[in-house]
Amino acid sequence: NNKMAQRLREAFQKASQQFGSAGGGGGGGRGGGGGRAAAAAARSVGALAVAGGLAYGTYNSLYTVQGGHRAVVFNRLMGMKDTVYGEGLNFNIPWFERPVIYDIRTRPVNLQTLTGSKDLQMVTIAIRVLHKPDPNKLVWIYRHLGVNYDERILPSIMNECAKAVVAKYNANELLTKREMVSREISIDLRRRASLFNVLLEDVAITHLSFSPEYAKAVEAKQVAQQEAEKAKYIVLGAIQEKKTIITKAKGEAESAELIGHAVKKNPGFMKLRRIDAARDIADIVAKSGNKVYLNADSLLLNLLGDADERFEKGVSSKGWR
Repeated sequence: NNKMAQRLREAFQKASQQFGSAGGGGGGGRGGGGGRAAAAAARSVGALAVAGGLAYGTYNSLYTVQGGHRAVVFNRLMGMKDTVYGEGLNFNIPWFERPVIYDIRTRPVNLQTLTGSKDLQMVTIAIRVLHKPDPNKLVWIYRHLGVNYDERILPSIMNECAKAVVAKYNANELLTKREMVSREISIDLRRRASLFNVLLEDVAITHLSFSPEYAKAVEAKQVAQQEAEKAKYIVLGAIQEKKTIITKAKGEAESAELIGHAVKKNPGFMKLRRIDAARDIADIVAKSGNKVYLNADSLLLNLLGDADERFEKGVSSKGWR
């Protein structure tokens, strides 16, 4: 660059000197002055043309490759050169060579497609892919796909891989086995993209939805299952309640039978129960703040009277003895 600038300065200095000498010689004579002026003008034009050519060549022979980019060069005589040029300042032959810059940084692409599951349910699936070109295969990519390689291949292979994998699973499996579905799509996409020298760094399912009819059917199924579980628990509760009632009835029957046997064998058992009842009643009456005026016999409190004799007569008359 410094040599080119020095040459340009020298050319402009020569041109200015020639113009100055032509102007000074014009006052000496008309005939000779005109010829010298024409020659000086021709030399000046030639110097300017040379300077312009040098400037054009200097400007077009240099190009810069930014960070995260690579360049391939097309030559008008040989075609694509096999070299991939890295970041920084690079040289090429003006007009004969033309650089093509590629961005090799990771970029996202999104695709949403409608497909069918194994049980013929319509599914809307959205996939996000992070991709970049293989830096060592940029010459092949430009020769076969061009600069917009991602627009040429990714939509088609993403659509095909997603539909092929989703068709292997039922609708409910797409939810319960989502990680497996995503992994299969990723493996298939990486294999297909490698055929075009495109590297995939990540594949993810960003959205998965079903048709409104299927969503309603799933909701109705869940409600029916919940109602069935509720009915089952109600039946189990009724069975347990039935067992409790039967057990309680059996206990009461056995208790009554045992009391009857005890009364037959020993009438004093009833006296003992009467004394216990009288004691409980006496405790309740004693703790009450109200005044009670009742017959002692009706409250089983007359333990010293002839209540026991009347009780024994009643037992004898009923044949309990």
